[in-house]
Amino acid sequence: MKQKHLSVLPQTSVEALRVDPAGVYMDGTFGRGGHSGLILEALGEQGRLIAIDRDPQAVAYGRHLFGHDARFSIVQESFSMLADVAEQTGVMGRVNGILLDLGVSSPQLDQAERGFSFSKDGPLDMRMDPGSGVSAAEWLAGAEMTEIAGVLKTYGEERHAKRIARAIVEARSVRPITTTVQLAELVSRANPSREKGKHPATRSFQAIRIFINGELDALRISLQRVLDVLASGGRLVIISFHSLEDRIVKRFMRDQARGDSFPPGVPVTRDQLQPRLRLVGKALRPGEAEVAANPRARSAVLRVAERRS
Repeated sequence: MKQKHLSVLPQTSVEALRVDPAGVYMDGTFGRGGHSGLILEALGEQGRLIAIDRDPQAVAYGRHLFGHDARFSIVQESFSMLADVAEQTGVMGRVNGILLDLGVSSPQLDQAERGFSFSKDGPLDMRMDPGSGVSAAEWLAGAEMTEIAGVLKTYGEERHAKRIARAIVEARSVRPITTTVQLAELVSRANPSREKGKHPATRSFQAIRIFINGELDALRISLQRVLDVLASGGRLVIISFHSLEDRIVKRFMRDQARGDSFPPGVPVTRDQLQPRLRLVGKALRPGEAEVAANPRARSAVLRVAERRS
């Protein structure tokens, strides 16, 4: 079960968790275990790590890699269910640190049969859990042109969304769009923009993947209850890979650090605002050496906050 995957900001993110050897930690996006492995190295015999991933291949790999370790357990679930997993495993309100490494993992991109990559020909699937939901091909086969354009614009920030959506609808009337290369070539022909170092289908593939997997909704749902999962002083560490994710994370941490909202002019103290988070440092990005070794890290942003008592 050999898997090649380079975790992004591995040491920095795990150091930000400030791992207590006897603490309880949750890795909400196990991937191929890069971050989990470092957390386990920092834990003592009494420590505990609960990992989550919606991809059955990631879960199987996690059990293969760490299944012998009594401190480790992994659940096949979306990180949107992180609070539910905490309840089911008896750690609600006792978790000392949560790590979320958002987006798609390298093995998912590298396996043509998963349908995530425009550079590898495979079935147009894009589901992180191939056993649930509709594939990208199924969605593209029936979606209205306005819906497709909306997805490309909203989740990919694609300037030529309407033009690409029109090309997709016209092309599928001739033959079904069922492969990644088929879609990539179609989008490339329809997209007049040429960004340096970026394939013209990049934004469209990103948008469709985010939509198919409900990634931004999963993030919002997870954040709604994440503070109930954390113990006092527990750390929340999140790595985002594009502006839409980072915007949600940044706004959540800022608002929770600011506390309750009162009308302008109402005299309230800092404590009366009841802030639930304390921001830890500034946003961090990978250095030049890491980006050179792992180009997929170039857009990563790491944010850290701590649960207040």
